[in-house]
Amino acid sequence: MNGASREALAAARERLDALTDSTSVDAGSLADELAAVTALLHREVSLRRVLTDPAQAGEAKAELAQRLLGTQVSGPAADLVAGMVRTRWSQSRDLVDALEELADTADLTAAQKAGRLDNVEDEVFRFGRIVSSNTELRAALTNRSATTSAKGELLRSLLGGRADVTTERLVTRLVTVPRGRSLESGLESLSRLAADRRDRMVAVVTSAVPLSDTQKQRLGAALAKVYGRPMHLNLDVDPEVLGGIRVQVGDEVINGSIADRLEDAGRRMAS
Repeated sequence: MNGASREALAAARERLDALTDSTSVDAGSLADELAAVTALLHREVSLRRVLTDPAQAGEAKAELAQRLLGTQVSGPAADLVAGMVRTRWSQSRDLVDALEELADTADLTAAQKAGRLDNVEDEVFRFGRIVSSNTELRAALTNRSATTSAKGELLRSLLGGRADVTTERLVTRLVTVPRGRSLESGLESLSRLAADRRDRMVAVVTSAVPLSDTQKQRLGAALAKVYGRPMHLNLDVDPEVLGGIRVQVGDEVINGSIADRLEDAGRRMAS
């Protein structure tokens, strides 16, 4: 997002944090309501354009949102959406993208409050690895001719009772309502949002053999010092990885042995 939309999203994130900090607001229920509004505005393009029309007064758009949603969702959800349409958005689609992010964040917040965020974060990563290595599964989950119910049933057979309920909710929303995103990019986005709940960055670490606890701690500490933020390690094993280890943080890829990279990290910290 650029310009006005980026500022509007930042403000919406702050309002969401304030809502979910309240003990009277159920973050999981709020996530469901925001997801429903996302689906509505994705489907009703004309309504989305009216609610983001820069020629209309912000207060008038907020009142319209309240009238439309006031009887469909809770007061906190309606107030949050009204506040979002009151502000300016660079593109109408940005509003829907922002609502989708807030819905996912609310679910992750519920998991965090329950002490299950680490599990969700790891499960989303592992699910992504399973999908990337199984072309038949990926084809089934991204098949445009398959019904929503069929995809949902497939996910229930894969995740039901095996994964955290939040993981299942997040992945099911992504698969059944992709909104033009690839499955891979959607899962990466969920991983980033989960890391942001702890103000952490995500490092995808692929090694030729499983890392020991000591190696994981040393690598995580070194990367945290280099990047200046706590680091969550998503671990994968691939015997064919070059140099013994591959680390990806955002768009930056580091190849080499653990000892070499830790030594390089030390030199970077000293410079």
